[in-house]
Amino acid sequence: MAAVVSVFGLAPRYIGGGETYARELSLQLAEKGWDSVLCFLSAPSDEVREYLALPNVSIEVLENSDLPQPRLATIKKLRAILKKHQAKVLHLHMVGFVGLFPWVARMQSVNRVFFTHHMSNPEGYVAKRASLWKRHLVRAINWPMSAVICVSDYNRKSLSALDLLPDNRFKRIYNGVDFSRVATSGQDRRDAFRRRWSIPADRIVVAQVSWIITAKGVGDVLQAAKIAVTKNNKIHFVLVGDGNERDSFTRQAEELGIADHVTWTGLVKDPFADGVYDAADIVCQASRWEEAFGQVITEAMACRKPVVATRVGGIPELISDGQSGFLVERGDTEQLAERILRLAGDARLRAELGDAGELAAKSRFELGDIVRQVMDLYEIGPVKEVRSSPATNAEPTPAN
Repeated sequence: MAAVVSVFGLAPRYIGGGETYARELSLQLAEKGWDSVLCFLSAPSDEVREYLALPNVSIEVLENSDLPQPRLATIKKLRAILKKHQAKVLHLHMVGFVGLFPWVARMQSVNRVFFTHHMSNPEGYVAKRASLWKRHLVRAINWPMSAVICVSDYNRKSLSALDLLPDNRFKRIYNGVDFSRVATSGQDRRDAFRRRWSIPADRIVVAQVSWIITAKGVGDVLQAAKIAVTKNNKIHFVLVGDGNERDSFTRQAEELGIADHVTWTGLVKDPFADGVYDAADIVCQASRWEEAFGQVITEAMACRKPVVATRVGGIPELISDGQSGFLVERGDTEQLAERILRLAGDARLRAELGDAGELAAKSRFELGDIVRQVMDLYEIGPVKEVRSSPATNAEPTPAN
C-alpha cells in the first residue's frame, strides 16, 4: 500500500487546526486507497488519538522535527518511517524551511515532497531578496522540494520575494475550517460558557482568541476596551489564551479601571467545543505582527460571528471590510473601539456581517475543498491492486 507521510511540528494535545486537517486528509486519502502516516512531536492525547483513528491511519512520533536544524537521530527516524510505510509523498508542516528532510525523502524513493509555509512575520516586516550565496545554498538544499504551499497571497509574496526557489514552486492554498464542528445551535454551550466565567447575561461579549502577548495586540484591545466600556458598560471583553505577558496585561486592565469588564480564561483547548464562539457576540483579532493567515478569523466567520481585525499580513484576504467584517489599522485603538461600539449597539448589523462571513468562509475556506486542492498537487490516483497469478505467485504491487 502506498502512503503519504505528513510531518507536523506540533504536539497533538487537543483537537485544533492541525489535527482537523490531518483527519480530513486521511479521509480523502482513504477514498483513493492510500495510507496516511501522521508524524507528531509527541504521542497524541487520548482524545486526539481517538479523533484520528481511521483504518488507513498510522501515527508516528518524530521528536525535535520542529527544530531549525533537526538532529541526526530525527533524520534517521524519518528515514525509517518513510521506508517502513513505503512513502510516495512527504509533506512537511511547521518545521524548518531549510533542512535535509527533502533529500532523505528522495533517497528513500519518495516521488514528491511538499512544504507548507505557515510562518507569520514581525510587525512591519518587509521581505528583501536574499544574498547571492544564500540563494544558491537554499536552492541546492531544497532542490528536491516539489512545491511550497503558502497559506495566503501575502505569505506567498513574502517568501517569493526572498528568491530562494523558482517562483513556480510556490502555490497558494488557504487554511481551512472544519464546518462539521460548527454547531447549528450553540445556546447551551453559550450559556454554560458564560456561567463558568461569571459573565452577566446582559453583556455583549467581545472575544479575542490568541496568545496573550504584545504581538497579538492584547494591549491595544485593552486600550480599546477602556474607550468602549466608558461609552457602553454592557460590553464585556474575553481574552482567551495564555502567554508570558499575561500578568502585565492583567495589571494594565486593573490600572485602566476595566478589570470587571475583562475575563481571562487562560488556554482553551478547543474554542468550538468549549463554547467560545457560541458565547461571543463579536470576535476581535487585533494582531500587530504580519499574520500569515488568521485561523481564528475564519473559525469565527464559520460560526456567523462578526469580526473586527487589523489590516496586517494576510488578514485583508479573509475579510471584506464592511461586508463580512471590519478591518482597522494596526494600533488604532480609537478605530478599534468605534467598530466594536457600532457592532455592540446594532444586533441587526452583527447578524448581517455574521451571515456574510459564514457564506464567505463556506465558499473559500471549507476544509474539504482546501484538502482537495492539496491532493491535486500530490498527483496521486487510486491504488490499483494487481491480483496474484497462480503461475507467478506475484505479490500485489501498489501504484505510484
